[in-house]
Amino acid sequence: MPFSLIGVITPVLGATSGETVFLMGAGVIAVAMLLWDTIEVGRNDAANLVNAVFGARVLTRRTAVYVAGIAVVLGAAASSQVMDTARKGIFDPAHPNLSLQKAVAIYVAVYIVDTVLLYSYSAFGMPVSTTACLVFELLGAATALGGPEVVSWTTAGKVLLAIVSSIAITGMAGFLIQRIVRGAIRDRTTNLGVLLAHGSWVGGGMLAGLTYFMLIKGMRDVRIVQSLNHEFVQAYGALVTLLVLWIAYAAIIHVLLILFGKRAARRLFPALAVVGTFAMAFAFGQNDLANCAAPGLATLNLIRHADDGVAAATDVPIAAWALAGCGLLMAGGMMTRNAQRVTSAAVHAGSMAHQVRLWAPGWCVALARLLLRYRARRPILAPLPEVTPAGKTMHYDSLRACVILAVSAGVIATASGFGLPVSTTYVAFAAVVATGAADRIFQRGDADLKLARTMWVMFSWVAAIVIASVAAGLACLLVYHQGVVGIGLGIGANLLIRRVFKRRADAQEKRVREAARERSHPERYAEEYGG
Repeated sequence: MPFSLIGVITPVLGATSGETVFLMGAGVIAVAMLLWDTIEVGRNDAANLVNAVFGARVLTRRTAVYVAGIAVVLGAAASSQVMDTARKGIFDPAHPNLSLQKAVAIYVAVYIVDTVLLYSYSAFGMPVSTTACLVFELLGAATALGGPEVVSWTTAGKVLLAIVSSIAITGMAGFLIQRIVRGAIRDRTTNLGVLLAHGSWVGGGMLAGLTYFMLIKGMRDVRIVQSLNHEFVQAYGALVTLLVLWIAYAAIIHVLLILFGKRAARRLFPALAVVGTFAMAFAFGQNDLANCAAPGLATLNLIRHADDGVAAATDVPIAAWALAGCGLLMAGGMMTRNAQRVTSAAVHAGSMAHQVRLWAPGWCVALARLLLRYRARRPILAPLPEVTPAGKTMHYDSLRACVILAVSAGVIATASGFGLPVSTTYVAFAAVVATGAADRIFQRGDADLKLARTMWVMFSWVAAIVIASVAAGLACLLVYHQGVVGIGLGIGANLLIRRVFKRRADAQEKRVREAARERSHPERYAEEYGG
């Protein structure tokens, strides 16, 4: 990302030589690691954006990434409110306990830990919350260097409450909506008669929700949206606005079904899934950009405006081109091999197919089998898995993909509108699991692996929080007390850990593929678990 190196160096020339070298080095490292971390965030959160349309085979993964990438860049340019929460809401860089050097050390340490943590999870195909990692890295580093009084525990509590609430809301909404629409449409997602009866209100409701949450909530600081909000939403109320949008979209869909018949019926839910992907990616760009860009841009502002004081430096606005540039890098991260692993693992964990390609530790598999033995046996609502002409298994149908994306995008956009960085990973995963539970996918085929992987992912989220806070605290102390040498040691440890985990992840991926080939009978659990 282009910036003026002179603008970074000039304010620190009056400092002591040791401080000057440290701040100059930190400024360069902040830019380099901003680019690095932005790619890592895109690499891991790729599963959250394209897994639904890819799993439903609505789009190829490459095409889905292109569509999502455009929306990520657009959403990134509108993310300043969430950025403020991430760069100065979790802790106060201007607190008396913190000097300029300490504040810079905190941000640099966060990057050193975040890049290797995200890379390691991505290499193993594990989706991790970049938001939770950022929040706990900031908490750990700030507390280690400045004490607990420098942390805004009220803001941190609000963010954590928003994360937990978003999971619960997504889970309940995803389950209920999926059960309702599945009960109405079943597996007849392309039947013209069924869609004339139910497709209008189902599709209209999804589009109405996306429009309201993306525009009115997610983009409420945009001037034209503010005008629409004042003229309509505030004048008539949110319920009336949603109802009008619902009726309007339902009427449009019904007319299209009448005019184009079976052609429209075949394309209705795939088209809605693409719209949902765009909306989800836009919400992601708005919200998760803060996870990678905030520390680096905050560091540059602190150094470049050091003469104005730390408090003034944190209020410097961030240019839209800088945010859009970060969005481009996130889109690039979505195209890497590790991103494909994250996508594939997320798709298989929520698959309606008999056989899946997943790994989970033995204790998770044993616990999953124990739980499955005592589950209530009811009819499976998910349609039988189909194979595309290209020989690809459909892990979701387009109806479920629409519900996953609509619910996820609505929750994330609403949080962005309130300036709260929630976890795209948690929200998307909750939507996948909730809609899968509504369809009773855990009663088919490799049910034990699906459930075990779900438990392993959730356990790993807790582990990531602990690792992030402790590692960031240690890295921060190293960077501050050892200066440039500490930065070098931190980056060296980062690269070494990446190398070790890459080898282990590649070996595990090979074992998982071989194990999936050995399970040549997809119905091996049918008799044992009643699938």
